[in-house]
Amino acid sequence: MSQRIKILVVGCGNMGASHAKAYHDMDAFEIVGLVSRGASKEKLNSQLGADYALFSDYADALASTKPDAVCISTYPDTHEAYAIMAFEAGAHVFIEKPLADTVLGAEKVIAAANKANKKLVVGYILRQHPSWIKFIEVSRTLGYPLVMRMNLNQQSHGYMWDVHRNLMQSLSPIVDCGVHYIDVMCQMTDAKPISVSAIGARLSDDIPADNYNYGQLQIRFDDGSVGWYEAGWGPMISETAFFIKDVIGPKGCVSIVANDAGKAGNSDSVESHTKTESLKVHFADINQENEFIKKDEWIDLNDEPDHQELCNREQRFFLKAIAKDLDLSKSMQDALNSLRIAIACDESVKTGQIMKL
Repeated sequence: MSQRIKILVVGCGNMGASHAKAYHDMDAFEIVGLVSRGASKEKLNSQLGADYALFSDYADALASTKPDAVCISTYPDTHEAYAIMAFEAGAHVFIEKPLADTVLGAEKVIAAANKANKKLVVGYILRQHPSWIKFIEVSRTLGYPLVMRMNLNQQSHGYMWDVHRNLMQSLSPIVDCGVHYIDVMCQMTDAKPISVSAIGARLSDDIPADNYNYGQLQIRFDDGSVGWYEAGWGPMISETAFFIKDVIGPKGCVSIVANDAGKAGNSDSVESHTKTESLKVHFADINQENEFIKKDEWIDLNDEPDHQELCNREQRFFLKAIAKDLDLSKSMQDALNSLRIAIACDESVKTGQIMKL
């Protein structure tokens, strides 16, 4: 592209700051403003060594800067309104997951993108990770049905407990984090999800009375595959077995073995959430004595991007989507479907019922 893309960054916390750094370092983007309600925008400006225009009000920033694109990394309860405002202003949108805090809201955002004929990229960071791409690829060789076992429990404290409490004003952990891993499961099997069940517990008085900070969900697919995901946030959460990424099929299993990222003390580290380090592939083949006939295989990928590099790759994809006019209809539908499943799990927790999809 001959001209730089004018980008407005909305939300300057963990993810917003990482995306802003990506734009700051890319020649194709020009940051025209940083938006946040608190002091995070001033802190980010200082970290970047920049003097970008700062705004406390999103609508004012949108009208003042007239951006070509908007990056939304705010709390989920603002996603729907902010994205629709951006599309109505003629801007492309990169938005952190989940797409919205309701299924109807997500549908409205997608409809707004289509009406404006602008790009909508949802921040499913694992889709840019080579090791996770390989993890999904290997899982698809194990035969069907699959058993997919995943969790990400976070013993949060200090700043991160503030972040998690704010997130839980609108969403539970199994919705906010679960959409990532539901998306992974749906890539591992092309089968149709048919039902979900879930349990949850409220372990802190610091969160809304109708929400919970620990949850576990189960998904059934029409090919017999099943998926399990667990997520808990807070200072009381155990760090024992907080990092499980495991897929089992008739032909064997594949597991992410994160020796460093999976150590106690790392559950609250954003950097550790995407690390894989190694994949261990086990083969179920046995001889007449029921002994294994193939050794386990270790896959070590040289391309192990850190959190910032993954954000860089997300923004390179966003740039490509705009510059090459990519058809994003499937990725938008995938984001909607994973949210629909996660919201159904949340409803299962609150009603105690199995939810049909």
